[in-house]
Amino acid sequence: MAAEKEERDGVPLTNLDQELFPDARATKRDLVDYLDAVRDRMIPVLRDRPLSVVRVLRGQDKFVQKNLPKYTPEWVARTKVWAEASHREVLYALCNDRRTLLWFGNQRAVEYHPTLMTVADPDRPTHLIMDLDPPEGGAFDLAVRAARLVRQALADVGMDGAVKTSGAKGVHVFVPLDGGAATIDVAAATRAVAARAERLDPALATTAFIREDRHGKVFLDATRSGGASVVAAYSPRVRPGVPVSFPVAWDDLDDVTPADFTVHTVPGLLGDADPWAATMPRPQRLDPGLVEEGHTIPVARVAAMHEGKRRARARRSAG
Repeated sequence: MAAEKEERDGVPLTNLDQELFPDARATKRDLVDYLDAVRDRMIPVLRDRPLSVVRVLRGQDKFVQKNLPKYTPEWVARTKVWAEASHREVLYALCNDRRTLLWFGNQRAVEYHPTLMTVADPDRPTHLIMDLDPPEGGAFDLAVRAARLVRQALADVGMDGAVKTSGAKGVHVFVPLDGGAATIDVAAATRAVAARAERLDPALATTAFIREDRHGKVFLDATRSGGASVVAAYSPRVRPGVPVSFPVAWDDLDDVTPADFTVHTVPGLLGDADPWAATMPRPQRLDPGLVEEGHTIPVARVAAMHEGKRRARARRSAG
């Protein structure tokens, strides 16, 4: 039997042969080995970005960790961020090196969700993000078709992005930006891209934030902006088989499924390559027309809140 306690890069690793979580079909060792194998691709997409992780402790449900625990080693880089929603400072980790990534793996941190901006410029998102979420029971190919609508909407204004599986059932489109646009304008442009993609095929895609209004269509989630985080390329997910959020060339999207990419398969698929870096276009200027249109579109969460209140009042009046 393999030793239950090891050390890598000065990081003690424990209980490596325990099952990661029910239905994982993987051990904690598999997770740590995977993170170590992809570290040179994964750390660049995490570096200097406040990091939230999803951990799964033995015998417990998964949970999101933002604040670093008190027992965190002093060599883990960190930053404080004011959280407007909770009116407090949150102490986030910065996963900038192999030791930190291994330490998180030993903490049973399975998912890695960095913010869209770096600590160097917290009001300048580095990417515009679109999250394509198929309906309940919907096939992955629906998300792929919707992603192509997003790509067309971007191409119409001379912009382009890279695409990856979410590691769940959907697709993420990342558009690298040149750093010239503030958060509020990137958020507006994201709403405009979603609206334009919806207009291209309203029978397939919707921007409806309220689930009951989507009617079996792919949700174009334009809310991944501001202080939001998105699961990183190459990050595992807490799902059966431990799938991985994996970059795919646009031309190959029809030939893959999310289940093709797991902690077991990805290192062999990668070899020495870094497809996320290779397929990512050069940083681009945010199209002014998108920004202008986006500022006329209500913020989805706010609009949904007001609509929810209106419907509740209507139900009370009706009965």
